[in-house]
Amino acid sequence: MKKLVLAILASATFLTACNTVEGVGKDVEKAGDKIQQTAQ
Repeated sequence: MKKLVLAILASATFLTACNTVEGVGKDVEKAGDKIQQTAQ
């Protein structure tokens, strides 16, 4: 039972981290687009 709970918690943490990294990537992409528009 403890292994199951640990596996669920690890999966939840991993998925949350992926979503966070994805969000940061989108923010960086938007910032890059703004810089590129300003340069033109």
